Amino acid sequence: METVRVDIWSDIACPWCYVGKARFDKAVAGLEGKVAVEVRHRSFELDPNRAPGEVDAVVPMIAKKYGISPAQAQANEYKLGELANLEGLEYRTEGRDHGNTFDLHRLLHLASDKGLEAEVWKAFYTANFADEASIFQRDRVIEVAVAAGLDEADVVAVLDDPEHYREAVRADEAEAAALGATGVPFFVIDEKYGVSGAQPTALFAEILEKAWDERQPAN
Repeated sequence: METVRVDIWSDIACPWCYVGKARFDKAVAGLEGKVAVEVRHRSFELDPNRAPGEVDAVVPMIAKKYGISPAQAQANEYKLGELANLEGLEYRTEGRDHGNTFDLHRLLHLASDKGLEAEVWKAFYTANFADEASIFQRDRVIEVAVAAGLDEADVVAVLDDPEHYREAVRADEAEAAALGATGVPFFVIDEKYGVSGAQPTALFAEILEKAWDERQPAN
């Protein structure tokens, strides 16, 4: 069946990616039976220079990064929590942490190869934004990945070999750079339309319908 292909560049540590994907999913669900959509998740690191194993609390990290007070950073987290809740998502507004996501992206490429891309992305998002246990701890990563359907031996093999899927992640990031994407989420719809940010569901639906209509033969 012919489909509209959507490439989505995201990072597990990005709250706007979490919210934006939920809005996009609602658009797809609303077009069920009318527009067929194929999603391909792509890797993008918001903090690629962060050392592996370096984990910080989110609020002071955000305060330092953007030059705002801890109170302002916490207020931003509360606002993000409200937006996430409006999309039916759980969001822990206090006590979250932040770390290097490169290994998570490598595992997401493993998930893609195993036909479990959507399941593992969803599991990692939930683990990062809703669960109390940190997704930046090896044992927790393995636990979440296996619960999402991956084989534990495969997960451990990827984590133990830093070269496994490295080039796949870097290729995604290079393509994003070539397209001019400097932030995420970044959606490319049918290789024609670029959409940046966590846009409203209605906008996603409009562009998906437009791309679908343009694929149909003229009467």
